[in-house]
Amino acid sequence: MSLRINDDFKARVVISTDNLEWTPSPMPNVFRKMLDRVGDEVARATTIVKYEPHSEFSSHLHSGGEEFYVLDGVFSDEHNDYPKGSYVRNPIGTKHTPKISAEGATIFVKLHQFESKDSEQKFIKTNTGDWLPGLMQGLSVMPLHEFEHEHVALVKWAPNTTFNLHQHWGGEEILVLEGTFYDEHGSYPQGTWIRSPHLSKHTPFTKDDGAIIYVKTGHLLL
Repeated sequence: MSLRINDDFKARVVISTDNLEWTPSPMPNVFRKMLDRVGDEVARATTIVKYEPHSEFSSHLHSGGEEFYVLDGVFSDEHNDYPKGSYVRNPIGTKHTPKISAEGATIFVKLHQFESKDSEQKFIKTNTGDWLPGLMQGLSVMPLHEFEHEHVALVKWAPNTTFNLHQHWGGEEILVLEGTFYDEHGSYPQGTWIRSPHLSKHTPFTKDDGAIIYVKTGHLLL
């Protein structure tokens, strides 16, 4: 029977990733924190992966696509070096061989979650990207990807900003990168992962420290 972690996509999930233990991967000196998963080593998965300095991962094909954001260090493969803040999409059919330098790397990665026609490969250095005005004062947005119903972006929340009550068509997924994010359900400091199902709703806000979040919407019509 395949491994299943948080596989009820109609349920809301909140995980403080800092409180999860690192577990070994099949490769030496590569560790992970599994957030959701349907399958064993080839799986539909959302994971935080830590590569120790000078670690490697075997060459592999992205049969369902790969999307990742570099949380720390520098992730490298035969194609490029991806420093902290890099957002990368490797569509279905691509392959690579990760080989990490002396800095090591930690990434937030999503596997086997691409639409078959979503074939755009991307490498965005968000640390030098442009922030655009959000839907209201206090919000800035850096769009990362858009395909049909799926939207991916970074959103910067100024301190003491409140957004209106809204509903998530196709669900919403958030990783808090900096600061603390809030809504009427709780508070979510840096490192918190939130997955909210189709048609869920909330009223998000920040307090004195503001927040920067990775957010993906529209992809949980499962």
